[in-house]
Amino acid sequence: MQTELTFEQLENFSRKWRENPDKLVFQASIMKNGIKAATENPTSKVSIQPVFSHEVATDKVSNQQQSGRCWMFAALNTFRHKLNGTLGLKDFELSQNYTNFWDKLEKANYFLEKIIETASEDEDSRLVSWLLDTPQQDGGQWDMLVSIIEKYGVVPKFAMPETFQSGKSADLNHLLNERLRTDAVILRKAFTEKKDTAGLKEEMLAEIYQLLVMTLGEPPKVFDFEYRNKDNEFKQELQITPKDFYERYVDMDLKNYIPLINAPTKDKPFNQAFTVDYLGNIVNGTPIKYLNVEMDALKKAATDQIKDGETVWFGCDVGQLSEKTTGIMDTDIFLLNQTFGFKTAMTKAERLDYKHSMLTHAMVLTGVNVANGEVNRWKVENSWGEKIGNNGYFVASDAWMDEFTFQVVVHKKYLSKELIEAFNQEPIALKPWDPMGSLAL
Repeated sequence: MQTELTFEQLENFSRKWRENPDKLVFQASIMKNGIKAATENPTSKVSIQPVFSHEVATDKVSNQQQSGRCWMFAALNTFRHKLNGTLGLKDFELSQNYTNFWDKLEKANYFLEKIIETASEDEDSRLVSWLLDTPQQDGGQWDMLVSIIEKYGVVPKFAMPETFQSGKSADLNHLLNERLRTDAVILRKAFTEKKDTAGLKEEMLAEIYQLLVMTLGEPPKVFDFEYRNKDNEFKQELQITPKDFYERYVDMDLKNYIPLINAPTKDKPFNQAFTVDYLGNIVNGTPIKYLNVEMDALKKAATDQIKDGETVWFGCDVGQLSEKTTGIMDTDIFLLNQTFGFKTAMTKAERLDYKHSMLTHAMVLTGVNVANGEVNRWKVENSWGEKIGNNGYFVASDAWMDEFTFQVVVHKKYLSKELIEAFNQEPIALKPWDPMGSLAL
């Protein structure tokens, strides 16, 4: 039987509040300054210094601006660190707009294919409703970027620079999703009337292509790459294709990289491979696939890769216990329990199960600090520009990593034979709305 909130209970709540006059100081500070500013822990800020025993040399941070392309920026940053180190370039970036164009076009095709596939279901079915909630968006995951690279390659930023809408994507996403939902109406009707859906879809994609060209520009088929190397020697390569550019200058075999996740929920056993239904961008592209591992195994692989001089793509819940002005991510950065008197808390698994946490953002791990044989903090390259954090770089405590990091991508040489074999097994398919299928923004 449900019970309503009574006035007697309200009086008891008020009486308990008045019995603790010390809280008035906290109340005054919070009401004037806000929760985070009033509860910020100075001890945490002092103890988490931006100094690291092992660090990969990197350039100034990139800036995704007002868009949700963090996963793309993070992946391209791992590529450019390798390229810049090899060629001796400074602050060189790969075009995020180029990969963004192809991602959006491919997501449109992926969505329309799924609409045709589910056309026999009611529009209020959970699956169709889920598809229609967000036909496409800026976010994504590592394997989706791999699909783009393998099909389209990459180009330097100068070959396809940012535009107004690439950096401020809300209007483009709104218009694109309006067109895709309109197309969904037409395709579902055509399916019911047994009309040609393939021909209709091609016309729709031509319209989407035009929209993307007008807002993001048309991707180059070839471009000239001219630069001076670390020895100040002039180098020139004319009319190179995006795929050739990736193979010659980035030259990372992405098939050797394995996404590891830490999802300690009952439905996801460790050392088991997983995929997510209806998650992707390129039809028949690289499938989404992870290996669920213990957190210690995930962190060890990431640490070993950093120690060998290679940065690590990782996905986390960046908004949890994170102070972006100084760039500190720590479980003790805010004294919330002490201030409000909270006596209970959720575990990492419970936060996933009860919708309080998921992968929301991707960044790059570029350093670790080892003290007494243990890692105690991590250097993080963000993609929010240089005005926050330490010139755009953040520091995460190891405790924060344990609680709010869900994924890293590492070369398979940093994994045991047993873990590689576990990854190669047939994956268990998760539902589309599983938190492991959330897209990094």
